[in-house]
Amino acid sequence: MFNRSSRGSGSRRGAGRGQGRGVGGGTRPGSGPAGNCICPKCGHKKPHQVGERCIDLVCPKCGTTMIRE
Repeated sequence: MFNRSSRGSGSRRGAGRGQGRGVGGGTRPGSGPAGNCICPKCGHKKPHQVGERCIDLVCPKCGTTMIRE
């Protein structure tokens, strides 16, 4: 009637598993310590600091939340 084994009967082995690259790694924009934080409104740039998220910064010129370049 029903398959009560602990393993599924489908062929989707390993579905939903990541690629093992870790959090924030890779070559995506915003990964790694280098780069700048930039204001999307006025364009002011500030060098990115390790351990400091750009979205937690406020632009000193216009007060807008900054983003990662």
